[in-house]
Amino acid sequence: MGVDAAYEALRERVRGLTGVVMIIGGSEVGKTTLAQMLLRDAVEGGRTVAYVDGDLAAATVGPVGCIGMKVLSTVGDCETLSTPDELRFVGAIEPSGVVLPHVVGVAALVGIAKERADLVICDTTGVITGVVGQTLKYHLVELVHPEFIIAIRQGQELDPVIAMLRRFLSARVAEVEPPDDLVPASPTDRQDARAVALRKDIGDDPPRWRVQTTVFAPTLPDGFDVSRLDAMLVGVQDERGRCLGLGVLEHTDGTVSVATRYGDEMRGLRLGSIRVDLDTFATSRVRLRELIFGV
Repeated sequence: MGVDAAYEALRERVRGLTGVVMIIGGSEVGKTTLAQMLLRDAVEGGRTVAYVDGDLAAATVGPVGCIGMKVLSTVGDCETLSTPDELRFVGAIEPSGVVLPHVVGVAALVGIAKERADLVICDTTGVITGVVGQTLKYHLVELVHPEFIIAIRQGQELDPVIAMLRRFLSARVAEVEPPDDLVPASPTDRQDARAVALRKDIGDDPPRWRVQTTVFAPTLPDGFDVSRLDAMLVGVQDERGRCLGLGVLEHTDGTVSVATRYGDEMRGLRLGSIRVDLDTFATSRVRLRELIFGV
């Protein structure tokens, strides 16, 4: 079967499903493109469908570093995917060191999505190899319980993950190659896209809000040097623990403030694992444990 025919067969199969359809595969193999096809198929068929976007580095729903959820019931909704109905903050671009909040966030949003739609399309991060990739995919499938998994594979890189999911979790997995006309983005293009996404959510000159050290999660230890918080990405949380959007911390003369457009509803801040340059929106990775405890 050719690639085009294989995709059409997958789309036809998904049209008859309810529950969760999960898409796995490496970076730049067409996971998001396929997800958008499935979403459009569903709404064109008169269905209400939800999209849970778990790709932290190349977010389609909501900002970078977050898991986003969007409910769609019309074709027009397909054109506004970037505006989320729900967000969960992870605060990282790669899942290394944040597997737990990543898995919990995806599972929480899938649970909400299943209450609002009879079909949920769940996109995933492109990290699929090594201990982190395998652990992440295993626990995602374990908690989300997808009815069907679509694996977009290049070569044999997905073989260990697919074998593990089938052996331990009896997962139903269909394998397909990337589309013939796929044009992968370069690493530079991906970095530029992340900067654009961060700028869109944070803004070029967002309001600054002075914050106390008691508003953070994780809690800062006694005697913590607050200057180390400068340029750290944070998730702005409301009183129900929902992520409203992103902010960036600034330290000046012993005072900490957060640059964010979401200050009016802010009740707390979750520390991420990224520093953000507010001039260029370039990012650099930070290990949260080292930031807080210096180890």
